[in-house]
Amino acid sequence: QVQLVESGGGWVQPGASLRLSCTASGRTFSAYTMAWFRQAPGKGREFVAAMTWNGGRTYYADDVKGRFTLSRDNAENTAYLQMNSLKPEDTAIYYCACDPYGKIVPAMLNNHRQYGNWGQGTQVTVSS
Repeated sequence: QVQLVESGGGWVQPGASLRLSCTASGRTFSAYTMAWFRQAPGKGREFVAAMTWNGGRTYYADDVKGRFTLSRDNAENTAYLQMNSLKPEDTAIYYCACDPYGKIVPAMLNNHRQYGNWGQGTQVTVSS
């Protein structure tokens, strides 16, 4: 089981930026597919972004494309979600997830049921 720890959430005004971090346990982080999901009150878990194990492809939900950027630092066992131009509708708990074996096919990367390793979540609130 991979342990994931998120950080970086908080309260910001619309238009501001935040950077979330997700640090993973294990020695083969470079082989992990990493993803971010979010869950707003009363809603299901929603895909935000995912990056394949080798960083070769990155996928984004349509409503964050152009505003959010997923990156990773394999030396630090950490994935980042840079969020710019934040909107009130981005308010949610953000969860980091990983597939340590890189087995999830691209078409299923946006399906939260495919992931077996999750962090505890970090709250992001966008409000004036």
